[in-house]
Amino acid sequence: MTSDTNRRAALAMAAASILSPEASAKDALVAAPSCESSEYRQFDFWIGTWAVTEAGQPAGHNTIEADLKGCALFESWTSVDGGRGRSVNYYDRTRKRWHQSWIDDRGGALELDGGLGEHGMMLEGTRLDPATGAQARQRITWTPQPDGSVRQHWQTLPPGQSAWQDVFDGLYQRSGSSAR
Repeated sequence: MTSDTNRRAALAMAAASILSPEASAKDALVAAPSCESSEYRQFDFWIGTWAVTEAGQPAGHNTIEADLKGCALFESWTSVDGGRGRSVNYYDRTRKRWHQSWIDDRGGALELDGGLGEHGMMLEGTRLDPATGAQARQRITWTPQPDGSVRQHWQTLPPGQSAWQDVFDGLYQRSGSSAR
């Protein structure tokens, strides 16, 4: 096509959208993907404001909020020692996997992927072990409990080892306005 032909085709398409705005608006709505499918609701059990304990002792507070038209969950963590962290969690429709990107105020970062399984939401990844300089596997499982609480179990598998080690085994109990 010549540039003149391209220009005419572009003008024709623009004119069609001006003359028929209802059709082009409907086409845009139909073509736009959304986050309405059930996969996007798999982690909704974690939404809320939580008091978090580990071995019966206060560990911190966490708020999980759905945003971006239900396409993502945003986490805001504050530990009892004042440390803070944030994550964004979302279902990746292309890879058909859940993803978490975590960062804290001490420079700790973690990238996890996974999905819903028989024990809850399980996400895995690797991160650099500062002691050895090698990549250690990480696994976090969030399991809804019958009483509405959520267990978060974080484990690591150091390089060259065959047994997972606990990093954190916390219990999330609803607090504030999200208590049911």
